[in-house]
Amino acid sequence: MNSQLRWKFIFIAAVILLCIYGLIGVPTFPTSWSQIKQNLADRIKLGLDLKGGSHLVLQVQVDEAIGQRCDQAVDQITKQVHEKNITVGEISRVDDTHILVRNVDPNTSGAFRDLVNNQFTDWALSPAAGEANGYVLAMKPSIVADIRRDTMDEALETITRRINALGLTEPTIAFTGRGDNEILVELPGEGDPTRAKSVIQAGGQLELKRVVDDQTFPSESAARASHGGVLPPGTEIVVGKAESTQAGQPTQQVYYILDRAPIITGQDLRGATPAPSSNYPGQYEVRFQLSTASAARFGPFTEANIGHRMAIVLDHKVYTAPTINGRIEDSGIIEGNFSQESAQDLSLVLRAGALPASIKYLEERTVGPSLGADSIREGVRASIGSIIVVMIFLVIYYRLSGVNAVVALALNLLILLAFMAYAGAVLTLPGIAGVILTIGMGVDSNVLVFERIREELRSGKAPASAVAVGFDRAFLTIIDTHVTTIVSAVFLFLFGTGPVRGFAVTLVIGLLSNVFTSIYVSRAIFDWHLSRMDRQAGLSI
Repeated sequence: MNSQLRWKFIFIAAVILLCIYGLIGVPTFPTSWSQIKQNLADRIKLGLDLKGGSHLVLQVQVDEAIGQRCDQAVDQITKQVHEKNITVGEISRVDDTHILVRNVDPNTSGAFRDLVNNQFTDWALSPAAGEANGYVLAMKPSIVADIRRDTMDEALETITRRINALGLTEPTIAFTGRGDNEILVELPGEGDPTRAKSVIQAGGQLELKRVVDDQTFPSESAARASHGGVLPPGTEIVVGKAESTQAGQPTQQVYYILDRAPIITGQDLRGATPAPSSNYPGQYEVRFQLSTASAARFGPFTEANIGHRMAIVLDHKVYTAPTINGRIEDSGIIEGNFSQESAQDLSLVLRAGALPASIKYLEERTVGPSLGADSIREGVRASIGSIIVVMIFLVIYYRLSGVNAVVALALNLLILLAFMAYAGAVLTLPGIAGVILTIGMGVDSNVLVFERIREELRSGKAPASAVAVGFDRAFLTIIDTHVTTIVSAVFLFLFGTGPVRGFAVTLVIGLLSNVFTSIYVSRAIFDWHLSRMDRQAGLSI
């Protein structure tokens, strides 16, 4: 064996050892077959259709985000016309994309139009039909489209962060591709999606607000009555739970009067972690840290309000309203009778951020592990059956050269599985179909090479020359077929959902490894065989 061929086999052996290590690790002796299977199962991650789990389809209510932008514009316009002494009547939201301004004083109508055109460029201004001195602001279609796109992107990112924080194995979170603002969530191994659903749907909107009245009220009417039926300007009534109840008595709702403008919001958070409660044994609390900029704002506020209460509002509900006992710079605590799990969930929701709009569950399915086991069993049977039939055909039709092809196919499968283990790719039922298709492509590559070699032998060339020419001439054809298929698989991966992407991943990996095995490995085996056979002997093909 010449040195070049020797280095080829050393490289092939190194690839095989690297693949075996990726699949089963370093075996400990004595090693049982069950231990090898367990190591293999730990490294090959299974998808939802094989492992079982939960399948959810969510719809993001993007119209809510558009409506929120409209409400914000109403508040901003109201504030601006007041500051600029522009006399108007009623400013109201007609629908998600239209604002009606009634009775604009003709003397200040020019100033009003300038205000809208200069500071509210997202809106198109036009006279209101049937309204004397009235105007309609319509949100521009491009802005509506931007809000829809940004809302969906932000919702996908937030849901992804929340699901990943739960520690579930290889979840799939992606747009469904069907439109209608839908997001697909697949949770392999999660038989009960209740916790995941609660974490996904939680709003996570944290606000710290000053309590205007240090007392609480049993109803909204009682809160208004304490101020003569009219709330102080810039305040609102927010529901909360009672600070304490007698043993055996149900918790009753109470109402707080708070400043409408928050001092701190969830966007000011730098982190949030659960911890055992320092005041209530057996319970947990959530400790949060603020950014430097918000801490500079929070410190003077707490110092100026020592002795007064501050409400911690989560999703428009007061969780707790402690009394400020001293200056607080960059941290705080949320108490609310939390268990360890609920405190962990609240912490990750706060860290992940608030959803830009609410969501609606359109579809929910649970795939049992027995179905997954059946899929694995039938998929493995199909793969093994196809491999055996192909091997028998190759050995019968191509004789000893067929054995060469069988070795190349086996190594191709080994490389495919090892690469998936190293990359952490998920094997799905369509992925198994990709494996079977890869086997077919591998056979096709070997048939192309072998038929080329046969043609050269029929033309009278020596075996060594026939092998060299056969591989050289088949190489471009193999590359061409593989590249076109890989391009198609890449598009499937980019635009497909979970199962389709699983098929694309296994197909691409299998095709790349097939180029290596059908060209490099198979050629090395032929060269080794030719180096050992007599010059006058015929090639078994």
